[in-house]
Amino acid sequence: MKVADCCELIRQRYAEIGSGEQGYIPAAISCALKALNDVASDESVSPARREQAAFAAANLLISDHED
Repeated sequence: MKVADCCELIRQRYAEIGSGEQGYIPAAISCALKALNDVASDESVSPARREQAAFAAANLLISDHED
């Protein structure tokens, strides 16, 4: 996925991080896993969205990528 394929909010944060306005987090995979875990465990979020977050997090955990 490329930045141009992402929603406006992600593109905005990307620009802010790139410009130095927002802090860059070198441990990006851990940051993403935490965010996905927060969504997957939030019972106020729809079951379909929670499942989507859990699936994405599980795939990141299984992947060869490491922080």
